[in-house]
Amino acid sequence: MTTWHWVRHGPTHEKTFVGWRDVPADLSDTALINRVRAHLPEDAVLVSSDLIRSVHTADVLHTAGHTRLPHEANLREMDFGVWDGMHFEAVAARDPDLSRAFWEKPGDVQAPDGESWNQTRARVDAVVDRLNETHSGGHIIAVAHFGVILTQVQRALGVSPYQAMAHKIDNISVTTLHHKGNDAWEAHAINHLP
Repeated sequence: MTTWHWVRHGPTHEKTFVGWRDVPADLSDTALINRVRAHLPEDAVLVSSDLIRSVHTADVLHTAGHTRLPHEANLREMDFGVWDGMHFEAVAARDPDLSRAFWEKPGDVQAPDGESWNQTRARVDAVVDRLNETHSGGHIIAVAHFGVILTQVQRALGVSPYQAMAHKIDNISVTTLHHKGNDAWEAHAINHLP
């Protein structure tokens, strides 16, 4: 069994869509960071998306027992295209039907010049499958983003994208998923805050 410990990056305090825009994380909650670091397994590989908010969160969680893997661009948040940097109300005003469908019928609906839930999940699944193969039976700590983590919650629970989106994933929370072989998964903890 391979155990994934998904950690959402620290908060950005942005009040807009944040996808591939490279904005920093606030890592000032050292008490929470220390609790999460203590909660995570010592003997693990550690990977993050290549966006600075994930990279820096991984940096503060890294311990001597972790083997740091190269950053993974395919663990980036969903690409929101032209919506990235826009306030939710501005998106709804610009694309009322599309933005409603994006949240209510996720799957193949995509933001203008962006990607869909299914496209995001496909690229994340590819990274997860590769790392499951190369680090089978171990612990993998992955520091990534809200949407990325939810695609793997969907996979583990075998639910629809809409059902997966109902889960809350707080900043610096840990979601632990077990890969039991082939495409058998089990969700151990979702949105755990130690």
